[in-house]
Amino acid sequence: MEQKIVLITGGSSGIGRSIGNYLKSKGYKVYGTTRDLNKYPDFSDFDLLELDVRNTGTIAMAIDRILTKDGRLDVLINNAGVGITGPIEETPHEEILKTFETNFHGPLHMIKAVLPQMRKQGHGRIINVTSIAGYMGLPYRAIYSATKGALELTTEALRMETKDFGIHISNLAPGDFATNIASGRYHAPVLTDSPYKAPYGNTLRLIDEDVDSGSDPKLVAIKVYGILNTKKPKVHYKVGSFMQKFSIVLKRLLPDKTYEKLLLNHYKL
Repeated sequence: MEQKIVLITGGSSGIGRSIGNYLKSKGYKVYGTTRDLNKYPDFSDFDLLELDVRNTGTIAMAIDRILTKDGRLDVLINNAGVGITGPIEETPHEEILKTFETNFHGPLHMIKAVLPQMRKQGHGRIINVTSIAGYMGLPYRAIYSATKGALELTTEALRMETKDFGIHISNLAPGDFATNIASGRYHAPVLTDSPYKAPYGNTLRLIDEDVDSGSDPKLVAIKVYGILNTKKPKVHYKVGSFMQKFSIVLKRLLPDKTYEKLLLNHYKL
């Protein structure tokens, strides 16, 4: 059996790195990406390429390098993403646009770049790493939720558009996992004279606590491996605690205002 060639965006740390190491241990040839190779001079887990999902030039160069070396690309895992928090009213719009550029437009750039090769091969797998937050509008995380929700819906359409090419596309929505996402997240400052000062400050602390106490990202890697070895993968997958996954079920079952009250109670708002 030929060794499968995998490209993982945002592969230098966190969930992406866990996925890369796990797939490598299962016999896949893994390429990860990072925006700045100079930050990882000693990285040796797997091949790391310089790529910025916001820059189509760097995407083309990285994919060309893989195809020149290996002749094909079997799997794309769109994992690169950034966090953002803040009251919508006080979040600079340029930061909102930057987040969409990475979390939504970035995966689309990647997909557009790999589809011609996958179509030529007659096969390919794409997994878009979204978020359980993409299933609901969360207070002070509205923009992050919106970017992930947009990617979830776009994947639904892409699956239908590419169904005749032997390409399978799925979403994987993680809950809270112990990663360094908080360190790279943009968060609007808690302003001393803001009407949102107390509720936003408290919510920000709760968000950080959830990430700090999150599960091992290896669980996401195991789920990815399972999806890649499913003959007919589903549209949507979730990985996280029972309550995180159950929150999606509740949103579907409960009246809107009842569900809203549950979120308000959770965040103590």
